[in-house]
Amino acid sequence: MERQAPPQPDDRARHFLQVTALIPLGRLSTYGRVAELAGCFGAARQVGWALGRLDPADTSIPWHRVVNARGQISMALSREGSDWLQRQLLLDEGIPVDEQGELPLARYLWNPDPDEIAEALWPADAPA
Repeated sequence: MERQAPPQPDDRARHFLQVTALIPLGRLSTYGRVAELAGCFGAARQVGWALGRLDPADTSIPWHRVVNARGQISMALSREGSDWLQRQLLLDEGIPVDEQGELPLARYLWNPDPDEIAEALWPADAPA
């Protein structure tokens, strides 16, 4: 895979959402992996912030399929119930999640071809 220049800050959130939109039903990714696939290695928190800005009830982006690297939903009072909504959405997709938000990440981990993701984000035929 040819290295792409890291996206500018204004493009990061859009790229994080584009990668998240590609996560298939019944699969999971991590904040860090979404950042890496979007060309922003080490920007896991920024992925969380970008996904946190979405209205969980009014988006087609499958934000609920992104969890932390320990295989857990990030449960917190500051999430105002979206952590419990995330748990329910994952359960509805057949991914088991316990009351503490832990789930079998390795079993449901999405492993896309990085070249396909790069092509989706930076098409070769796009104008420069």
